[in-house]
Amino acid sequence: MDSLDNPAVWGLIWIGLAATLAVIEIVAIGGFFLVPFAIGALVAAVISFLGAPIPIGFAAFVIVSLGTFYLLRPLAKRMELNLPNPIGVGANRLIGHTGQVLEDIPQGLSKSGMVQIAGERWRAEGRDGMGIMARTPITIIEVKGTRVIVEPITPEEF
Repeated sequence: MDSLDNPAVWGLIWIGLAATLAVIEIVAIGGFFLVPFAIGALVAAVISFLGAPIPIGFAAFVIVSLGTFYLLRPLAKRMELNLPNPIGVGANRLIGHTGQVLEDIPQGLSKSGMVQIAGERWRAEGRDGMGIMARTPITIIEVKGTRVIVEPITPEEF
């Protein structure tokens, strides 16, 4: 019997996968994204150690992972809503910082250009769909996902 045909070997593989996913979840500070798959891997490990055929272990992994993901998703969304990213933490640390437009920001909502803030390049939208030309100094007023919302700095603000 080949070692990969042995359900006990697969039990160890599943435990290794579960531990790896759990550690990544803890380090990455996600929203319970990998936890369901770690739980699915643990169930697959138990099933494999009980001697079930390998395809049954895979099926258990998929079914338990998807079921747990479905059950934990509302909790993760509630936690995201209850714990907003405060100013000064994560990307929100950029709010109030100044920079310069590198690539014109076209007029219109959801139209983006490129800005540079403290050596970092960010996709940017103008406040209320405002268009801003390249080389214009700007201030970050909001962070939306991977984009920053900016407004031009008036000469009085220099």
